[in-house]
Amino acid sequence: MRAILFGTVLIVSLTTYSTAQIDEILEKAGDALSHQNAASLSDSKITAGLKQALEISTGKAVSLTGRPDGFFKNQAIKILLPPKLQTVAKGMRMFGMGAQVDELELGMNRAAEQAAPEAKRIFLSALKQMTFDDARRILQGSDTAATEYFKRTSTADLTTAFSPIVHRSMERVGVVQQYNQVIHSAPGGTALAGQFDLDKYVVGKTLDGLFYMLGQEEIQIRKNPAAQTTALLKEVFGAVAGKR
Repeated sequence: MRAILFGTVLIVSLTTYSTAQIDEILEKAGDALSHQNAASLSDSKITAGLKQALEISTGKAVSLTGRPDGFFKNQAIKILLPPKLQTVAKGMRMFGMGAQVDELELGMNRAAEQAAPEAKRIFLSALKQMTFDDARRILQGSDTAATEYFKRTSTADLTTAFSPIVHRSMERVGVVQQYNQVIHSAPGGTALAGQFDLDKYVVGKTLDGLFYMLGQEEIQIRKNPAAQTTALLKEVFGAVAGKR
């Protein structure tokens, strides 16, 4: 009865407003309802839904990057030569040594692809440590709030895990030899020898690429209903969809 009375009052009241004013009132009412729905979700349901979403998104991000050409053929995350070497590389190409430059670039990307699968274990560990407060802030945060959470909680562990894998991979595929050859073959390259940590550069770019892909997967789950593949995901993310 109260709902009927409220609806009657609302209809009568809206007749006194312009179309633009009505649209604004209805939009605010929808936002308030979405906020109420999100607030009514239990902490346990929010945490379960968010963890499920992040297990899916991290799994996809790792799968997409940790395979042959996962970095090399993805222009959004492909690891290019360090800025300090790009001028040197340009000079080498002019002197017919472009193949050496290409091999160096390919080797860096192969090293990143070898390291990326290790991230899955570290991401799952970070998920286990997520609190109710973390989950609610992430759910109601920006489109990449979860990715930022992983950056804060996992970067140090990922760097530690990636570093030896990247180093071994670059040695195996000849990146170190290619790098030394580029440095000592190019005009002015010798001056850069010993001034640049190639391992550190590749590890950093691997992290950048992995977090970029994770962010893209997170956005998909938040904004695309088709990516919300379970009832729990639809309930949790649908509750805040009207606020975005």
